[in-house]
Amino acid sequence: MNLLLPIFRLPFRAMEQVSKALHSIIKMISNRRNNTFPILRLPFLAIEEIFKTMHPIEIINFSMTSKQAKAITKNMAFYSKYAICIYIDKTLGIAINGTNNRVSCVYEMTSDTQMNGKTEEDKRDRFITRKVFKYSKDPVDEWKQLCKHVLEIFKKQTFDVLTLYMDEFVDHNVSIIDFLRTNVKSVDVCYLFQWKEENDVDEHAAYLLNNLKVKNELNFCLHIKNDNFDVKIPKKMKELNIHNSQWFGFERLLEIDCKHVVLTNDRIWEEEWNLFIKKWIAMETNQNLEYMELDNRNLDIFRIHVLYDIPHEVVDDGVKRILKT
Repeated sequence: MNLLLPIFRLPFRAMEQVSKALHSIIKMISNRRNNTFPILRLPFLAIEEIFKTMHPIEIINFSMTSKQAKAITKNMAFYSKYAICIYIDKTLGIAINGTNNRVSCVYEMTSDTQMNGKTEEDKRDRFITRKVFKYSKDPVDEWKQLCKHVLEIFKKQTFDVLTLYMDEFVDHNVSIIDFLRTNVKSVDVCYLFQWKEENDVDEHAAYLLNNLKVKNELNFCLHIKNDNFDVKIPKKMKELNIHNSQWFGFERLLEIDCKHVVLTNDRIWEEEWNLFIKKWIAMETNQNLEYMELDNRNLDIFRIHVLYDIPHEVVDDGVKRILKT
C-alpha cells in the first residue's frame, strides 16, 4: 500500500535523504499538480524526519493503514516526549500530550454518527487541543483496542493520567479495570470522580485500587457509603488527596505512606490527631510524610484540643519554607 504525504511539509534533512534514495524525487517536486509521494519507499532516516513533523493523531492514523506502517511507527525513537492520558467520562477518550503538555491530541469515541471523523481545534492561552471524533457501536471495546494500539506504537507500559467517572459506564467498570490491570504496569496520576453523590461506587472503587498500581498521585473524589470501606491505599506516592474522607479513620491514617496528604471531612477524633502527630514527630509512623493538609478548621480550637501539649509554631500565610532532606 502506498501511503502519501504532502512533500512540502518535509524538513530539509528529510529532503536530502529523499534525494539520495529516489532519483525520481526531482520529477515529483517539479510536477506542481502532484505534491505527494509514497512515504514507505523512503529510507528510514527520511521517514524519521517526516515523523518529527507529524502530530500524534497523524502518527496514529498512519500506523493503522498497514502492518508495514505499524512496524515502521514502532521503530521511531523519540516518543518519550509524549504523555498518554485516558479518560472515561460521558464519553471515552485518549489524549497524547506533547510540547510540555501545551499541545493535546485527543481521540474521542462518540455514539453520534454525524460526528464521525470530524475534528475540532481549541486554542486557549498558550494551549492547543486537537480532537478527532470516532463513531462506534461498541465504544468501550473500541476504546480498549485504541488504547492497546497507542501503548504499542508509542512503546509505553504506563498511562500518565487516568481520569475515571465511576458512575458513568457502571456496567463496564469491571471490564475496564481488568483491561487496565492486564495491559499496563501502572498509572502515574489517577483521578476518581462520580457525577451523582447518591450513586454507590464503593465496590468498583475498591476493585480498581486493589488491582491497579498508582505510582505518584491519587485524587479520590468519591462519596463512599460504607464507613468500613476496605481498600488498599497505594504506597510511596508523592501525593494523596482524599475528599469526603468520612470513611478514613485513625488506623488507616497510620497506614499512609505518601509524602503529601490532603484530607477533607475526615472522622478522626481530636485525641487521635494528637496521638498521630506525636507518633509522626517521634518517627514511629508515616516516615515518608512531609506535608499534611486538613480541611478548613478553626485554628484556635485545633490548637486547644489537638496541639495543646505539642510544640508548634503559627506561621503567616505569606511565609514559604523549603524542606531540605
